[in-house]
Amino acid sequence: MHQARLDRLRVVMEQQGLQALLITNGVNRQYMTGFTGSSGYVLVTAAKAYLLTDFRYMTQAPQQAAAYEVVEHAPKAMETVRDLLVKLGIAKIGFEQTDLTYGAYLSTAETLKGIELAATGGLVEQLRLVKDVSELAVMREAAELADRTFTHILPFLKPGAKESEIALEIEFFMRKNGAASTSFETIVASGERSALPHGKASERILQTNEFVKMDYGAYYKSYCSDITRTVVLGKPTDKHREIYSIVLEAQMTALERIKPGMTGQQADAVARDVIKRYGYGGFFGHGTGHGLGMEIHEAPRLSTQGDVVLMPGMTVTVEPGIYLPGFGGVRIEDDIVITETGNERLTHASKDLIVLD
Repeated sequence: MHQARLDRLRVVMEQQGLQALLITNGVNRQYMTGFTGSSGYVLVTAAKAYLLTDFRYMTQAPQQAAAYEVVEHAPKAMETVRDLLVKLGIAKIGFEQTDLTYGAYLSTAETLKGIELAATGGLVEQLRLVKDVSELAVMREAAELADRTFTHILPFLKPGAKESEIALEIEFFMRKNGAASTSFETIVASGERSALPHGKASERILQTNEFVKMDYGAYYKSYCSDITRTVVLGKPTDKHREIYSIVLEAQMTALERIKPGMTGQQADAVARDVIKRYGYGGFFGHGTGHGLGMEIHEAPRLSTQGDVVLMPGMTVTVEPGIYLPGFGGVRIEDDIVITETGNERLTHASKDLIVLD
């Protein structure tokens, strides 16, 4: 698996005229090597692949990164990078421009004096866009855990409970059932707070006759799931039912129509046009979805700015919403993988309007 990723990266490097690439981003490092330690650098050339790390990981790294030669780097890691480049006769090296700070760049340039530094953008991230079979297997498990969490939390949604208590129970259940952590800070927003798209759990007490919106995910075996469900406590009003049904229609329409060959912008328009048709376009201010995988927000974006063409193996969320200030809001979100002919849902928790007495 990691050798295949190395082979794909080398093809991209050759296309860009790079003799070597230095990977400093931690997620990219893990993706390329399998190494889960907190510190290290990856140096890839046409013929060599090195994982540089420190003393703490000199037992762990060789076990996890079998496709790489593991090197214990000097106290100043770039000195070891320099020595390897000189040994290999490398005169030009690419670096990850979105990961290296300006200060780190200056320091690296000083240490690697005489070696040309070439800024690169998204080389490994482009490889990560399309998930392989092993990645999709883990993401299905992460999604299934999110589904089970929704079933688990429903009995806890009662008037008098605090949003923060609900969030804690969600997180506890996911951790107890295999998650290393949450994919992001859990959102539980009730009543008028449900109109906040990213209303993190507060000390607000759940009351009757209001929405409770929950957006959470499991960080499981290094991959993320992301799901949103909105329920009603007590008796829903006509307005509750109206906006819920519109969001559900928008989300289901998108799930039916999203397919390979679409741009993220076109996929976004499928859901957005439904909400606009009902006159609520001004109350849906975020994108329809985003890529996810080892990180909770990855490419591609399903938004008005999404220009990436969807391809089989890409994993994205589909999460339209309507948010009415002073009243409340609804978001319904599933994770999907793009297939050869359309898409496959990874999350399957009920999306019927659940009313809890």
